[in-house]
Amino acid sequence: MKLLVTENYETLSQITADIVLMKWAENRRVNLALTAGSSPKRAYEILAERLNQVFFDKSLAHFYNFDEITLKDQEYGLTMQALTEELFNPLGIEEENIEILDAGNYQDYDRQIAEDGGLDLVLMGIGGDGHFCGNMPEFTSFDYGVYRVPIKPGDELYKLIDESSPHTPGEEMVTFGAQTVLAAKELVLIANGEKKAEIIKQALEGPITEDVPASILRLHPNLTVILDQEAASKLK
Repeated sequence: MKLLVTENYETLSQITADIVLMKWAENRRVNLALTAGSSPKRAYEILAERLNQVFFDKSLAHFYNFDEITLKDQEYGLTMQALTEELFNPLGIEEENIEILDAGNYQDYDRQIAEDGGLDLVLMGIGGDGHFCGNMPEFTSFDYGVYRVPIKPGDELYKLIDESSPHTPGEEMVTFGAQTVLAAKELVLIANGEKKAEIIKQALEGPITEDVPASILRLHPNLTVILDQEAASKLK
């Protein structure tokens, strides 16, 4: 594991953007699974600026959403809506370069990834409960590839989704499990802010356990963890 502690969120974002850009700029097909959310927001803004300054075949990059939460009466789920707004539209990603994961194809998605040559880079954040992708402590198993989690009105997952989206939650979430993520060639985990300090300590220094799902990422031979000083403040 490579650990990079940056002075602040801006530096974290610059390094993250450069890692994605250098992977994207390889002169071959590159398969990327990049997170949505607040942590990578600035990195994607920097990446968009960088892409206006360099010249290479951007069509070689293919994008895979690593989880999806269905929404009632919506064509796309919560993740694809966020990625479209935060990443795909600002970066000008063509529709044919987006390999959508959803409730209809999740059972075949591991096979599709393998046939496409495997994932070159997975960029993830970490939740306050230690989840990565959609691997929540109460649902995940380290033996899973891509899998489905049912969503029922009144359960904690339903409430969480209902609070974070203006749309009504659907009936399921699908997500890359640990086995799918660990099969990727390179992993990058980013976290910022004091609120992530305790879970980062547990994930990086505590036992490897399904109670802190992100702890399994330490077993990957090519993991880079990028933190700002606040997120790293409780590490030894």
